[in-house]
Amino acid sequence: MSAATSLASAKTPRRGSPRYSLTVPVDVIALRSGIPITLPGRCANVSEGGMAAIVAGDLCQGQEVAIDLRLPGVGMPLRAKTVVRYHGPMRCGLEFVGLGTEQVEMIRYWTQRLAPVAVLAGLASAGEAGDERQEKPALALMDTVQAAPRKAVKVRVVRRGFELLLAAMLLCAAAGWWQWRRSWRELEGASADRTAPVRVSPETMTAQILSKTEPAYPEEARRAGTQGMVVLDTLIATDGTVKRVRDISGEEELAKAAMNAVQQWRFEPYRTSGQTSGRALEVETTIAVDFRLN
Repeated sequence: MSAATSLASAKTPRRGSPRYSLTVPVDVIALRSGIPITLPGRCANVSEGGMAAIVAGDLCQGQEVAIDLRLPGVGMPLRAKTVVRYHGPMRCGLEFVGLGTEQVEMIRYWTQRLAPVAVLAGLASAGEAGDERQEKPALALMDTVQAAPRKAVKVRVVRRGFELLLAAMLLCAAAGWWQWRRSWRELEGASADRTAPVRVSPETMTAQILSKTEPAYPEEARRAGTQGMVVLDTLIATDGTVKRVRDISGEEELAKAAMNAVQQWRFEPYRTSGQTSGRALEVETTIAVDFRLN
């Protein structure tokens, strides 16, 4: 039995249902000769069924890959298994496979936030242009009232009523603009307050390993002749311990053994600059464990 270990990163595309335009970085993990490699890319659009992306690498139709995508405004990154449904020059379509309830809810939560933000942005642009449209008929009405012959008292009454109406309209417009600006700042602030872990390349984190435990080959899997690659999503704390580990792909029995082993790994804390100075950061990475029978 041999269990070789390596690290890699992940990405996220999507297709199907209503599509929502989204241009954010995405990582795709593909296996090449049994070795996981990370292909960087950029998401084009997302739906509940899949995504489209521009990927810097060759993929084959029907190929299974893992993706890692961070939806704007959603605290946790979306990591899932996908199947390549089409692949053209630089662009590909990926279909999600076996999404969990949490992953589906993450996508729905993000898509439902698009409409409110779009409406607020639309109100803001309409409010700026609307002030000029409202002032032009107002000035025309004022000129007409001023031109009325020898009816000074009536003109003053009409003008005063119009000025009150115009003031009320301007106040409403100003209040709407202020409310929009406050809501927008709250949205920006909520996004900025979330401190997300830093995603670090597999090669970098390999050099950070202080100690690791080799996974034990499950006896039932050995008797059944089960073997293959397990890909794990891993969160490393600021003190170098493994804070969280979840399986992305692989046989269930092998995945449990791999997670039990990786949970005991220890890393040199990853810092903002250098290895002896700088603030320690939480790190996200992907660990691949290959189970092979001799």
